Amino acid sequence: MLTSIDLGCARVWCTDRRGGVSRAPYDSLNLAVHVGDDPLDVRRNLVALAAACEGTPSDPDAWVLVNHVHGTDVLRLDSPPAGRPDADGAASDVVGLPLVAIGADCAPIALANDTACAAVHSGWRGLGAGVVAEGVAAVRALGSGPVRALVGPCVSAAHYEFGADDLARLAAVVGPEVVGETRDGHPALDLRAGIHRALADCGVVEVLDDARCTVADPTLFSFRRDGVTGRHGMVVMRIR
Repeated sequence: MLTSIDLGCARVWCTDRRGGVSRAPYDSLNLAVHVGDDPLDVRRNLVALAAACEGTPSDPDAWVLVNHVHGTDVLRLDSPPAGRPDADGAASDVVGLPLVAIGADCAPIALANDTACAAVHSGWRGLGAGVVAEGVAAVRALGSGPVRALVGPCVSAAHYEFGADDLARLAAVVGPEVVGETRDGHPALDLRAGIHRALADCGVVEVLDDARCTVADPTLFSFRRDGVTGRHGMVVMRIR
């Protein structure tokens, strides 16, 4: 259900689809309210996740959960917002405030320096628009020290066929690293490589990976594989 790692001042927990109460096709630890799942089941999942993430507030209302819209907004917060505002990331320098990014092929990204952290969501649109740079900028504005990153599970190039023209346009913005190939030899987007390039362009040199492919790993949610499905996530919280 859960793995954890320390990153700068923060602890990062990565979830998969196991350990919750949601029924198929959202089974079982779905963290998204917008996909058609029972909202009460989603809340039960969040309560279970809070219990598993040692030191986090037990009430999900004390967490920062945002509605990802494939843009570049990274909120800078010192307390939980009301509801789930539209944004593709959240950053804070507050100890004990959990920040959440979710996905089901898009990548959740944890960022942290010595005194601030962020949770960011990046698909191809956000990558091309600069959401990674916005996340790094937010952590630098709020904190001090070198920024470190953890890139979570996402779709791999082997399973991400992409139109050649759109791929060329994205490569012109992000860099040639995004150009990949599927298992069948078709043009593909390498989202993870693109995120690494964006981090490098921001001067982030310490980058860790949870390199699992969401399509290939049945313990993860994948929209490309399943269509109607849930969302796993990444919880990032400053602990010192």
